[in-house]
Amino acid sequence: MLKQGEGDTAKQGQEVLIFETTSYLNGTVLYSNEHTTTPVKVLLGGNQATTAVDEGITGMRVGEIRRLIAPHYLVKRKTYPQNVSPDSALTIKVILHKIL
Repeated sequence: MLKQGEGDTAKQGQEVLIFETTSYLNGTVLYSNEHTTTPVKVLLGGNQATTAVDEGITGMRVGEIRRLIAPHYLVKRKTYPQNVSPDSALTIKVILHKIL
């Protein structure tokens, strides 16, 4: 955990708004909305994010920041992030902005 949050914890089945930065382990950024005003809406457990993100957000509190080191088998994807080998492990910095 990079920063502790406050309030209720995010649970499977809830929609949340997050900011994230996804990178290769060497630090090369693949995707980031962290420095925007537009969070991404994710239904936890709804196959809208990678397994790593679903599992990593579960239990977070609003305002909490976590850095996830996700092995390739937890970030399997077909189109997100684009042009990334499906065998790549990733670092994902997640900020829980709001629980809906």
